[in-house]
Amino acid sequence: MRRWPYTFGVCLSIVVGVTAIIASQRLDVKLRDPDGFLGPAYVRLPVIGLLFFAVGVIPVAIRRGWRKGFGGVVGAFRDIIKADWSLKRVGYIATGLITFYVCYVSYRNLKSDLPLIREGVLYDRDMLRFDHYLFFQHNPAEVLHNFLGTDVAAQVLATAYVAYLPLIPLTLGAFLVWGKDLSLGAWYATALSLNWVLGVVSYYSLPTLGPAFAQSSMFQDLPVTGVTALQRSLFRAGAGFKEDPGGSSTYGIAGFASLHVSVVVTACIFFERTGQKLAIRVLAWAFLVMTILATIYFGWHYIPDDVAGLFIGWLSVSIGAWASGNRGRRRRSPAREAEIASKADIADPEPAAESVS
Repeated sequence: MRRWPYTFGVCLSIVVGVTAIIASQRLDVKLRDPDGFLGPAYVRLPVIGLLFFAVGVIPVAIRRGWRKGFGGVVGAFRDIIKADWSLKRVGYIATGLITFYVCYVSYRNLKSDLPLIREGVLYDRDMLRFDHYLFFQHNPAEVLHNFLGTDVAAQVLATAYVAYLPLIPLTLGAFLVWGKDLSLGAWYATALSLNWVLGVVSYYSLPTLGPAFAQSSMFQDLPVTGVTALQRSLFRAGAGFKEDPGGSSTYGIAGFASLHVSVVVTACIFFERTGQKLAIRVLAWAFLVMTILATIYFGWHYIPDDVAGLFIGWLSVSIGAWASGNRGRRRRSPAREAEIASKADIADPEPAAESVS
């Protein structure tokens, strides 16, 4: 089992899942499946997997069989499924999605339990003082507002911040479904899952609301964006949860650490260590910079929150590499990757790890 790249991830999901269940029973609150704008996670993740499957297989089948008409395309489709989509590959994909899903849902529920378990304990005043100290007695959000402006910059940063919501599950789906090396999908799924678990630990270790909720007057002049709408939604849901913890609302406000930053830096480091195309790596790092700016600009986080997020992201990738058997892996040249893949095929002729393209 230790050689299976999902051993650690599955154990992690079981532990955090059981913890969420126990907390739910002790606090007398029901477990909730958090809804996103793309639907519940148990619907969203399988749909993403099927979408990537279709995009990876259907165009190839059309290219191979279009000259023979519809029957030729169907025949090519069957050949691809038979050659490339073994039960092993499907099992790996399903395990990655389920591991991610269990850890994410458990994280959301444990995060929602935070005000019940750590009632009245907040460190926002200390964080505000530290931010002012770092910026020479200035509020870092105010500095960004003055430097970047509050018109175009607000819209651009809000778009980047909200884009995080669909991008992360999409990148997970891409590596799980399209990856030639199945252990890489396990590495990425494990690293993302670790972000949720370590994030919960950080929330309980140092509870904060974040500047936008602890010092809301600093952000009242910002224009209406997707971020401000999300903040208002979180505030209403948080108030509803505190009024009736057993109701339908969930609590989703926590500052330390920034999981937006941690998850994006996880993607950036993972892309670097797995040798993704230069354009993808540059875009990922640029997106990280935009995300960090957005967290301060809109008052989601204090500066220490982002620093802690960077650490969690790096730690998640490192542990995920060890757990999935990719410890010490660094970017390799295409020739080296082809050589390694060839040796793997000789050692294990299982077609599940082959690409559909």
